[in-house]
Amino acid sequence: MISSNTDPLVLRKLMEIMKIITESDGAVGARIIADRMKERGYQIGERGVRYHLRILDERGLTVREGYSGRTITKKGLQELEDGLIGYRVGFIITTIDELIYNTNLDVDTGTGNVIVNTAIIDKNDFDEVMEIISAMSSKPYSMSPYIRIMEENDPEFKVPEGKVGIATVCSITIDSILVRNGIPVSPRYGGLIKMVRGEPAEFWDLVLYSGTTIDPMRIFIDRKMTSIFDTYETGNGKLLASMREIPVSAYEHAVEVLNKAQEIDIDCLIRMSEPGTPVLKAPITPGKIGLPVYAGINSMAAVKESGIDITIQPISTITDYKKMTRL
Repeated sequence: MISSNTDPLVLRKLMEIMKIITESDGAVGARIIADRMKERGYQIGERGVRYHLRILDERGLTVREGYSGRTITKKGLQELEDGLIGYRVGFIITTIDELIYNTNLDVDTGTGNVIVNTAIIDKNDFDEVMEIISAMSSKPYSMSPYIRIMEENDPEFKVPEGKVGIATVCSITIDSILVRNGIPVSPRYGGLIKMVRGEPAEFWDLVLYSGTTIDPMRIFIDRKMTSIFDTYETGNGKLLASMREIPVSAYEHAVEVLNKAQEIDIDCLIRMSEPGTPVLKAPITPGKIGLPVYAGINSMAAVKESGIDITIQPISTITDYKKMTRL
């Protein structure tokens, strides 16, 4: 097992490197791993990858296969399955808290930073991808019609040659808006919501943000548990959604703030719960109100459902809302 005392940033990279190795056909080398790490938002070169591979080798989690590269061991697969258990609690929620703190969107002016999900696609797939994203944005379960396109020479985002980056507004932006307006908010769950005849029926599955090292949305996407196209075409399927809680006393202020957010095209709230009462069968803490929202990454998940090669990074980073373009 990797020690829980290991630096958190190193742990994130070790986890991602092991995932890349398991997703590859056969042994994979440091150069390829470095390229794929960059696609997933990690700024790390071959030398850095080799350093992390040595850590994995020393702990028996990976093994060298001649000059071909590394493969993952049985012990490594178990470690990956356990989600680096020594680091499980607090990883995702810490990342979320940091992004919320660094986001400053003003709902009165529509200026400031928003939290975004990012994705990397092949240039040849761009037109088809945009068609899917545009179609998804026309539905009420879209977070925002604003996106940002990043080319290879983008000064803020690392986009590999021959690729295009796309950023969509992340639903955690709602949390940052509430916090900025003095409303305490606790991100609680990421989940799948069952849709029946175009209406949300219940949360089909839930993962606590405070109990996983892997973003719940990525888990559901990677396991192919969404059915976003079915929802789009028939009204029946499973969409990605998340839940946060606010104090009961903040209800009226939250309504006011969220109405202002609607005016700048940020609107994914499904409904507000009654105090301490489950909403869509998701439990709510006594003295709190639950706010379930559709995930801003649903359109990217729909692209993946279509079979197009896309690398998705949920809750990725922040960007200037004014640099995004309305579909």
